[in-house]
Amino acid sequence: MQFSFLALLFLWFQIGAKFNFQVVVSFTQKETTMSKIRKTFLAGFIALTLFTVLNISQERMEQSALAVNNDRMAPQFEVDPYWPQPLANKWLLGRTIGIAIDERDHLFVVHRDQDSMFMSQELGLDLGRAECCTAAPPILEFDSDGNLINAWGGPGEGYTWPESNHGIEVAPDGNVWIGGNGSGDSHVLVFTRDGEFVREIGIPGEPINSLSTSSFGRVAEIAIDESAGEAYFADGYGNKRVAVVDVATGSFKRFWGAYGNTPTDDRVVYDPNEPLPQQFVGPVHCAEPSNDGLIYVCDRGADRIQVFRPDGSFVKEGQVAPLTLAGTTWDIAFSPDEAQEFIYVADGANFKVHILDRDSLEVLAEFGDGGRQPGLFFGTHSIVTDSQGNIYTTETYEGKRVQKFLYRGMRPLSDHRTGAPWPAEERH
Repeated sequence: MQFSFLALLFLWFQIGAKFNFQVVVSFTQKETTMSKIRKTFLAGFIALTLFTVLNISQERMEQSALAVNNDRMAPQFEVDPYWPQPLANKWLLGRTIGIAIDERDHLFVVHRDQDSMFMSQELGLDLGRAECCTAAPPILEFDSDGNLINAWGGPGEGYTWPESNHGIEVAPDGNVWIGGNGSGDSHVLVFTRDGEFVREIGIPGEPINSLSTSSFGRVAEIAIDESAGEAYFADGYGNKRVAVVDVATGSFKRFWGAYGNTPTDDRVVYDPNEPLPQQFVGPVHCAEPSNDGLIYVCDRGADRIQVFRPDGSFVKEGQVAPLTLAGTTWDIAFSPDEAQEFIYVADGANFKVHILDRDSLEVLAEFGDGGRQPGLFFGTHSIVTDSQGNIYTTETYEGKRVQKFLYRGMRPLSDHRTGAPWPAEERH
C-alpha cells in the first residue's frame, strides 16, 4: 500500500510539471515563467528523492521483518512410526475421535467400535470368515511407550452409553469423562480409570436446546480446570455454546455463546467474505482452560479460536486457514511450558497440525499433509501434549489411528519444514 501511494504522489508531481501547476505556496503573480519552471522542477526532484528514499526504507523494513520472523524460535517435531505398539487380540481401531492424558503421561483413547465403522472384510474373526480381526473396546489406555495397559467400555447397567462416542478427558482424580455426538447424546458419562461407572451428567435423549440447564446437545469435548473444580463442555454438535459443570457433583453452573452472547439454535453459515458470525457456527469442538485462567474455544465451522474469561466474557479471537470451508479448528493443545507459549491445532480438513503463538494467535508453522504414511493424516481430529512436549493425535473417518510426534527442540522458523515430519536423513 505504501509503495502505491508514493508512486501516485510522484505521478502527481510529474503531471504538475507538465501543466505548470504551482505546487509551492510562495509563488506570486509576478514570478517569471522561468522561475515557475525552476520551482516546479525542484518540487518534482524533491518528490522523486523522497519516493526513492522511502521505497528503499520500506524494502529494508520488510527484509528486517522477514529476518526477525525467520529467527523466531518454534518447536519442531518428528513422527515416531513405532508408536503405539501393535494391538493384542487382533483388535482394530475404528474412527478415533478423542484422546486425553493423565499425570503419568498415560494416554486414554476413545474410538467407535460399532460394526458399522468397519468393512465386513475387517471383521473376519467376528464373522467366522477369517483369522482377523475384531474391534477393540472403545476406551484404550496406553503408556508413553505405546504399550496397551487397559481396555474397557460399552453399554452397561445404570447408564446410557453414547450412540456415537466423541471426546474424552481424564480428571485430576483419575476419573474418565466421555461425551457423545450421536442422536440423543445429550449427556456425559464419568467412569473410574478402570471402567467402573461413577455418574451420568445430563438427561439422555433430550432435544437440542442451547439454553437448557439440565441436558446438553451432543458434546464434542470435555476439559477440566483443576484449580476451579470445573469441567468445560464443548457443547457441541447440536447446541452452540460452552457449558460449565461442577467436577465433584456434576451440577450445572453456567453457559455462553460466541462473543459471550446468549446462544441460539439457529443455523449459522460461515462465509469467508463476510464478517464473522455473532453465534458459533459449530460444531463447538473444544473448550480448553489455560494456566493463566483463559478458555480457548474451537468454533470449527468458522475456522476460528475464541478466547474467554471463565465467566464467559470475550477476550479475543483468531482464525486458522480462514478460506477453508470444511473447518480447521478441530482441537487444540498447549505446549507444556508454564507460560504455554504455543498452541497446537488439529486441522482435520487440511490434514495438518498448525503451531500458533498463543498470545497473538498467529500461525507460525505447521506439519503434516494428507496421506496414510507415518506423519501424514486423514481427518486429524484430536490432539494432546505430554509432560515432555511430545504431541499425540487421533484420526477419524478412515484414518482410524493414533500417532505420536517427538519433540525435537526449538528451532528458527527458517529451519521448519512442511509435510511429513520425518528425520532429515530419511527425506529424499
